Amino acid sequence: MLCQHSATVSHMNKTTFISNLIILLLLCVSLSACSFIDEASGIPVYDYSSLGKTPDKLRFIAVGDTGKGNSGQYQVAHAMQNKCQKSGCDFILLLGDNIYNSGVTSIDDPQFNSKFELPYENINVPFFAVLGNHDYGGNGKKYDPEKSVYQIKYTAISNKWHMPHNYYHFTIQNTSFFALDTNIQMRKLDNQQKIDVTKWIKSTQSKWKIAFGHHPYISNGQHGNAGEYDGASESNALNGQAIKNFTESVLCGKVDLYISGHDHDRQWHEYKCKGTQFAISGAGSSTRQLSGINPTLYESDEPGLLYISINENTLTAEFIDVDGKVNFKHIMKKQHY
Repeated sequence: MLCQHSATVSHMNKTTFISNLIILLLLCVSLSACSFIDEASGIPVYDYSSLGKTPDKLRFIAVGDTGKGNSGQYQVAHAMQNKCQKSGCDFILLLGDNIYNSGVTSIDDPQFNSKFELPYENINVPFFAVLGNHDYGGNGKKYDPEKSVYQIKYTAISNKWHMPHNYYHFTIQNTSFFALDTNIQMRKLDNQQKIDVTKWIKSTQSKWKIAFGHHPYISNGQHGNAGEYDGASESNALNGQAIKNFTESVLCGKVDLYISGHDHDRQWHEYKCKGTQFAISGAGSSTRQLSGINPTLYESDEPGLLYISINENTLTAEFIDVDGKVNFKHIMKKQHY
């Protein structure tokens, strides 16, 4: 496949442009994932359409809060491997907190191996990752952008790991995916992300639109709903009000589904925001008790994963535990917004 790119360097730092271009070229070679660098934002845009193994059918796993290298991560990884062998997987979505407790310190950090490569060594599909609060350092309580850069640059080293930017988008078959950085939303540093994601969602012609990020909009887990995270006051920027605002203004009624992690459990919410549905799959390595009272179609504090298949106008979602049992099945029919 011919790799093409274009860029307006004035929209971004020259070093960032060169780094993005290197990642782009390496992905062209490794995955035939060739496309261009968006002129307005300077963010690489990739064509992953060749990943769909079955025409008109897409199959993937979404799982978050994985990166502990513990027995829980390996148990869920084994369940992922078995499900992929049984039903097929085109790729994996990693929903953040990829490396506990405080991210990585370089692109050569051995934690990439112990908390990503080794647990998933038998799952040979791409992993599309977003950043969680722990990936930014400080045991999840600080914001160190340099730590995020190492995970982005690791894209050029790993055969599986894909994070071309701290937020990005891609399309496979009839579905467009929007990978969000909810950490910069939390800190109100997301003006450009808001502009870019709004444009991407509006311009795509895909039948299905799915957004994924780390922090939830609505949750019965320990952290709770955006705007009320961890019982924080209205004056506390970390209460998630900015994430609530972003979701309601950019995603609600414009994407079919928003998948997140952060809370270490599995939830599918009854509430819909102008038709947009909400799922949480943050039980990738450990779990915590549920305590909220939002109405749900399903919730569990047992470890496991979310498996989704899309076939034309039907999306089928399954929550699966570490023993491979389907705990919950949900069917979505394509809505027209």
